[in-house]
Amino acid sequence: MNPKRFIGCCGAYCKTCKSFADGTCKGCKLGFDTGERDIDKANCKIKLCCFRDKQFDTCADCTDIKNCVIIGEWYSKNGYKYKKYKQSIEFIKENGYEEFFRQASKWKNPYGKLN
Repeated sequence: MNPKRFIGCCGAYCKTCKSFADGTCKGCKLGFDTGERDIDKANCKIKLCCFRDKQFDTCADCTDIKNCVIIGEWYSKNGYKYKKYKQSIEFIKENGYEEFFRQASKWKNPYGKLN
């Protein structure tokens, strides 16, 4: 399986998330990528734009992310996790997926410390 499927379009790292690990969450893309789940029924505007419409792995792959109203509104929400998810996307854009996976493999949550 493509390891990028474990990163939410917004930057959450699903593989280390407790809800994903215990099976109460299927993650941002799993099942949608194989057709087991209908992407057109998804409620997440980010997922619809990034994964369905543009067919990107994450918003880090989008050249227009700085002007994107959808992800911009998400990152502007009040809460620590939104800032961390944005940091993950920016990190991937600057350092690539391989380096992100190397660092994220040590996390216990859907976000963590990036050097």
